[in-house]
Amino acid sequence: MSATKQEIITFKVDPTLAEAIRKLPNASAFIRHAILSALDHVCPLCQGSGILTPKQQEHWRDFAKDHKLVECDQCHAMHFICECEGEHHHTHPEPDPQR
Repeated sequence: MSATKQEIITFKVDPTLAEAIRKLPNASAFIRHAILSALDHVCPLCQGSGILTPKQQEHWRDFAKDHKLVECDQCHAMHFICECEGEHHHTHPEPDPQR
């Protein structure tokens, strides 16, 4: 079995965050987990940039014609509902047993 070579990546943080990270028992593991978790939740449209290209904006405007952003009455999460042909489609998902 061969070990995968790990790389070191550095980044700047403000003093408050640096202090909090230094207090962690295993900062490297915490940071790896946090980054992997964040990558699982990246916006599929902007892919984490926070900015839409002009072409993405065109697609967005077309999508938004039949979809509405609303707050869930049960969990208060923001989500889209389809308003195609006058129908409103929304069901609250069952809780994920792995979470």
